[in-house]
Amino acid sequence: MIKMPRFKTTALALAATITTALLTTAPAAAQDQQMVDKLMAIKQAQDTNKQKLAQYTWQETETIAIKGSTKDTKVYQVQMVNGQQQKTLLNNQSAGSSGGGRLKERAVQHETQEFEEYGQQISALAKQYTTPNPEALMQAKQAGNISIQPGNGTVSLVIKNYIKQGDSVTMTISEQTHSPVAVNVSSYLNDPKNAVKISAQFSQLPDGTNYAATTMIDGVSKHLTVNEQNSNYQHM
Repeated sequence: MIKMPRFKTTALALAATITTALLTTAPAAAQDQQMVDKLMAIKQAQDTNKQKLAQYTWQETETIAIKGSTKDTKVYQVQMVNGQQQKTLLNNQSAGSSGGGRLKERAVQHETQEFEEYGQQISALAKQYTTPNPEALMQAKQAGNISIQPGNGTVSLVIKNYIKQGDSVTMTISEQTHSPVAVNVSSYLNDPKNAVKISAQFSQLPDGTNYAATTMIDGVSKHLTVNEQNSNYQHM
């Protein structure tokens, strides 16, 4: 048997290791660049969409239900001011009192105030998830918390620890417009035990402006749901 010199054996082993490393890292690097390109495209689309949305006013119908029973329906007129939604109440329909005296009326008012405050809290949380945040997306990417799943004309970003530690988000993005098509979230308010589920579907106006058409927010621990529908968009 012919013995190869040790230095040749070592060189061959080193070459094999380098080749294996290159074959392994090349696809990973390509996928990493693909994700960066995708996030940059989402950022550009989001910046453009904010400018377009600021030119509109629209109506938001918010319905709060407890255990499936509607307790309150509000209609707001909405417009963007300094990048934030400014809402003006147009109509408010609350479930009527069932009688029972002043004491019961006070208890009902207290309960109504509680569920309204909770509804506002989970609605505000939902806004954080249904408005793509390019900076938060890039931070999640740098932390290794995003994976990409291709779809039919879409790509889904599967994200963990996006807004809160332990949350999970699936954000479906149009390959053509780089704008969200749907968002599904598992999150919570102040404590993971106070779970909140969020599901949003997006649509587009004739000029391509992207908006959350419907958002369903489920405050699981309190059996309270908030259904938000945006419609009647008017150019200002």
